Amino acid sequence: MTQADFTSSDYEYMARALRLAKQGQYSTDPNPRVGCVITDSDGVIGEGWHVRAGEGHAEVNALQAASRDVQGATAYVTLEPCSHHGRTPPCSQALFDAGVKRVVVAMPDPNPLVSGQGIAMLQQAGVNVETGLLMQQAEALNPGYLKRMRDGRPWVRCKLAMSLDGRTAMASGESKWITSAQAREDVHRLRTRSSVIMTGSGTVLSDNPSMTARCVEVEQRSEPPLRVVIDSQLQSSPQAAIFRQPGETRVYTLADSSPKRKAVLQEAGAEVVMLPAKESRVDLHAVMHDLADLQMNEVMVEAGAGLAGAMLQAGLIDELVIYVAPKLMGDSARGLFHLPGLEKMAQSVELQIDDVRKVGTDWRFTVRPEYGVKN
Repeated sequence: MTQADFTSSDYEYMARALRLAKQGQYSTDPNPRVGCVITDSDGVIGEGWHVRAGEGHAEVNALQAASRDVQGATAYVTLEPCSHHGRTPPCSQALFDAGVKRVVVAMPDPNPLVSGQGIAMLQQAGVNVETGLLMQQAEALNPGYLKRMRDGRPWVRCKLAMSLDGRTAMASGESKWITSAQAREDVHRLRTRSSVIMTGSGTVLSDNPSMTARCVEVEQRSEPPLRVVIDSQLQSSPQAAIFRQPGETRVYTLADSSPKRKAVLQEAGAEVVMLPAKESRVDLHAVMHDLADLQMNEVMVEAGAGLAGAMLQAGLIDELVIYVAPKLMGDSARGLFHLPGLEKMAQSVELQIDDVRKVGTDWRFTVRPEYGVKN
């Protein structure tokens, strides 16, 4: 069906399902965020969303919450119902068994275990299935899950804070605090929705950050985000704050790094992963593939100009979230990215601005790098 073939009620109910799905944004990892609304001629009779992995999926929760018989009803689902036995039974089968006669799906599930099979199962059982309603909005709910299923790596969001003249720290390295308390609270919500919070050894050495998520929403998680440090030479101190926090910390280093330093960090509680070098540095693509193997959906990078620039030049940053504070720090202060080799305007990195909004006294820009696009 085309978008024009759906009714205003279809749009209303799918929008409601999308709002329900968003309630799981902090808790569903590694599963996608999914919402479901079940209706009949009198309106909504059941609704639900997926809360966390291992618990009921959105469709099952909506069926269980139904206020009356769902025989002949319509179900609106933000992602294709699953068709396989995992930790829970197939949702496609559950919808059919309950007597649902029409299922409106926002988008297909790229997971190879589903990938059209859920829709096919329903259609073969005689259920009318229609797809594509509010697909763009449904995709936006699960950037990490979809990236991992389609490309074999997580979605990478890089957070940066800068002054109005584009500086992230004074020449001395001082950077606390560039932005307002409200902007910092916003960052903690971004951390909380992430599977991984990643930084570099330079930031660990200079700022000694905890890299934890500290906001009310973190209570919805069953465990804190994985902390990751990129440390080619294992320079991080075992006494660093990042190793003393609840949850796990993973350090990526080069295969020829010091075994003694590795043992020291392991004693501090870190898991040290040794990877082959790429131009004398940790292979960042290999890091992303390893995190995908761990079923990590969204990686939030909070790092200095070196790692941020290396991630950007490797084409691994999918989204930049930049907080701009209304202050000037001068031309001797440090910039956002270390991007060696950029000498001409034709070599500049093009950006697509997706969102601009005020957060406290600051402005938050959400932008996407457009790799390979030139004016």
